[in-house]
Amino acid sequence: MSDSNRTLYDEIKDFLEAERQVYGEFSVPELKEIQREETTEEISDVAEEEKIRYEVSSTEPEVEKTTEDKLSSCSTLEELRELCMQAEELRTDLENTNLVFGLGNPKADLMLIGEAPGEQEDIQGEPFVGAAGRLLNKILSAIRFERSDVYIANILKHRPPGNRNPNPEECKNSLPYLYRQIELIEPKIILCLGKISGNTIMGGENTLKSMRSKKHNFREIELYVTYHPAALLRNPQWKRPTWEDVQLVRKRYDELGGEP
Repeated sequence: MSDSNRTLYDEIKDFLEAERQVYGEFSVPELKEIQREETTEEISDVAEEEKIRYEVSSTEPEVEKTTEDKLSSCSTLEELRELCMQAEELRTDLENTNLVFGLGNPKADLMLIGEAPGEQEDIQGEPFVGAAGRLLNKILSAIRFERSDVYIANILKHRPPGNRNPNPEECKNSLPYLYRQIELIEPKIILCLGKISGNTIMGGENTLKSMRSKKHNFREIELYVTYHPAALLRNPQWKRPTWEDVQLVRKRYDELGGEP
């Protein structure tokens, strides 16, 4: 074959043959193998980065939730009850007391709020079950309510020593939990039983006489204040004004379309 008839292919072939004789057999890595090696290295790098990220994050301390965060996460009364069971700030100076969370219709249009559990309430874990509770049942019946129609709670969820009145610190600690309880129940009307209950919820220092027989507004809920049933047992002369107060509550309840 003359040089004039040689092609580029012939020249490359001769060159490779000469290279083979000098350096021996050789091969070109396939593309797939190169890609596989690169992919393995990439996966290894990613895994190492994830490991470092996990080790760093696992050493960071968890941020403790605030009381507000915990309360906001409660979407049912049962969840709120469980939170109250764990809340040490709700306890009073009296040791080994039971939680008195509240009881009644969870979607009641009328909510009654007293001051603090007494001895019998602490024993049974329910609000208003002693002599004052029996009188309250009669009052409710007189204005055509069954106890199961309404929801009953207290400012405090644990009994204070000697059945004393709640102190300011106890009220401050308890209010956020009570407010969340009210939000979950969504009553149309709140009836506060006693001066302490009315002043604590509305944030005032008023006499009971100045608060009763009139409508107050609490977070777009109508609120009324009357005498505590325990006070009526000691002062029968207050039963008449209490009767006037609860009749007003029943009237507004019907006007607002309360059920039942």
